[in-house]
Amino acid sequence: MRVALTAVLVAVVLLAVPLALAIRSTLYAGQRDTLERAALAAAVRVSPDYVSGDPVELPHAPAGGRLGLYDPRQRLRAGDGPAAGEDPVRRALAGQVVRGRSGGDLVAAVPVPHDERVIGAVRASSPVAAVRDRVLAVWAALLGVTAAAVTVAVLVARRQARVLAAPLENLSRHCRAVAEGDLNARVSPSSIAEIDQVARTHNTMLHSLSELLRRERDFTANASHQLRTPLAGLQLILEAGLDRKDARPALREALAATGRLNDTVDELLRLARTDGMTRAPVPDRPVARLVRDTEERWHGLFAQDGRRLEVSGGGRGTEEVRVPGGPVEEILAILLDNARVHGHGTVRLTVRDLDEALAFDVTDEGRVTEDPARLFERGRSTGGGSGIGLALARDLAARLGGRLSATRTDPATFTLLVPSGEQRGGRSDGSGALR
Repeated sequence: MRVALTAVLVAVVLLAVPLALAIRSTLYAGQRDTLERAALAAAVRVSPDYVSGDPVELPHAPAGGRLGLYDPRQRLRAGDGPAAGEDPVRRALAGQVVRGRSGGDLVAAVPVPHDERVIGAVRASSPVAAVRDRVLAVWAALLGVTAAAVTVAVLVARRQARVLAAPLENLSRHCRAVAEGDLNARVSPSSIAEIDQVARTHNTMLHSLSELLRRERDFTANASHQLRTPLAGLQLILEAGLDRKDARPALREALAATGRLNDTVDELLRLARTDGMTRAPVPDRPVARLVRDTEERWHGLFAQDGRRLEVSGGGRGTEEVRVPGGPVEEILAILLDNARVHGHGTVRLTVRDLDEALAFDVTDEGRVTEDPARLFERGRSTGGGSGIGLALARDLAARLGGRLSATRTDPATFTLLVPSGEQRGGRSDGSGALR
């Protein structure tokens, strides 16, 4: 409001002051012109015989003024005015047209010529106070217009201030909400482009911050979830090695488990560092070897629980088919662990060749009672778990360009679709993302 009012006041001063001075000058000049015209009109009606006593009929004087005829001796012969002419009359008798002041009057005096000589002078006058009153009246009107303009400016400035302040106050409230921990606060758009630009920048920054914190939280949760079982297995291996005289087999097995742990951490770090752009990892492991390694790793765990793990597919026909070993092995580990903890009976891992993709089916003899679409929500579990595993598996599948879904509820079946990286009859590999 101060900026708006300052601008209005500067504009008013720059406009009103020169206008007031121009009005004053115009009114005084107009009154002098009126007096001069009245004097000229009277001068043409003066007869040379007035000197010998012939009466002179002068026209009416201007409103509120006086009009008089003076002879060469500066004596008033007709009309109204001072008895003896003053300086304007003397100068008019010298042949000049005079406009000036005398005492408290505006005066115009013109000579009366005859036969190339001046035989008298006509003097017209009006009080200066009358013109001054007109000037003051016009100035008062101008001041009223100026006051009205400033009042309108104040009202407009108040409204504009509210329009400007409302989105800024809204932005301030959202910033305070973020400072208090609400990362879901978003600033709504307004009608002011510059403030909207700040709001968009604020929302983008907040979205990036939320994503960063979410990835950090997910990494912590994923790491704790995925490392718990391998660490327990590694501990069992080392404890078993202590009871053996030859600890080499146990150490080799522990070393292999440590390598798998390292791969798990690498996958989780790569997933946490993603910037939202899905980029398929390089297919680096034959499917047949991946299936064998998975069977060797999980067969003993299911046997300890008195359950069977059956593996089919992944034989000679898939020796040349390659998939990203790290993320696929991690997803299969999550699905198998989920089947071991929450499922029942025999667990089957089936690999199906779909030409440009591979399907990994993990089936157990249990049934899914939850809505399949909600099984992959992070933090949601129907069996007392943490609700992290399936959400992590889905994220890993999306990262490698594949798709994970619950394809059947009875028996419980989860299917992982992975683009295949083999060469088939001279065609390029099918490593693009599935859609």
